[in-house]
Amino acid sequence: MCIAIPGRVVAIDGQTAQVDFKGNNVPVNIGLVEPKVGQYVLVHAGCAIEVMEKEKAEEIIELFTDLEEEFES
Repeated sequence: MCIAIPGRVVAIDGQTAQVDFKGNNVPVNIGLVEPKVGQYVLVHAGCAIEVMEKEKAEEIIELFTDLEEEFES
């Protein structure tokens, strides 16, 4: 099973973006998409595969947070 995770772009340098995942900044290849700083991207295997609407990204982040809390309890 493959899972893609949304994150917010905080900086861009060429084909690499720094993407914020719940406070963790991670380098992500953006060669397949053209995001702008502040936009959300869907990331799989270190590559951004889609630029997302903020509302949809936040909805998915909330779902993952709920799942994480469920597994921790």
